[in-house]
Amino acid sequence: MSCGNISTIYPTTCGMIEKLSDIDVQLFLFLNGLRNPFLDFVFWWASQPLVWIPIYICLLYFVIRVYRWQSIFVVLFALLSVTLTDQISVHLFKDIFMRLRPCHNPSIAMQVHTLNGYCGGDYGFISSHAANYFGIASFLSILLYRKIRHFSLLVFIWVSVIAYSRIYLGVHYPADVACGALVGLLIGFLLGLSFHLFSTKVLGEMRFFRRNRED
Repeated sequence: MSCGNISTIYPTTCGMIEKLSDIDVQLFLFLNGLRNPFLDFVFWWASQPLVWIPIYICLLYFVIRVYRWQSIFVVLFALLSVTLTDQISVHLFKDIFMRLRPCHNPSIAMQVHTLNGYCGGDYGFISSHAANYFGIASFLSILLYRKIRHFSLLVFIWVSVIAYSRIYLGVHYPADVACGALVGLLIGFLLGLSFHLFSTKVLGEMRFFRRNRED
């Protein structure tokens, strides 16, 4: 990752950024090189959102079982999480940092293993996949971790597999994925707290929703 004009103003900071970037690239090349036909199949499909429709349905079932009619608002907050993580990952990160994806980086492109010619858009910092899925996982964990045993563990294993698939497919560096996950965790956490306040202060005062939670 080039520092550009930063190098003349903050040379020490620039040197640190470049060193971390080099470590990130080397870690990517190592992880991206750990492959076999079975993993090719697994991680290619793990990265396809429509494959996980059965999981989405299960999550919706858990939400409805716990929140009943309030689940309408849980779904709306979940959609808000996806919208926020997606837009923030693009407009506040990809469009500003403009870090090329590994498969678009001319200095290492020949060493990058991709599948089916897939590479994605030009820029990869941060990973929208990681932000979106960790946002949902964080949000739902705030709502359900006390209600469903091992929910948080299982949902974070699920989204971690999806996030790792982005490295395996050669479209993101580890830092892209890690930072995307952190952004998603923060947004999901804040929306989870916001929903609790909304549920208590707004829906809790509405007789219909209060009765359905008490049934």
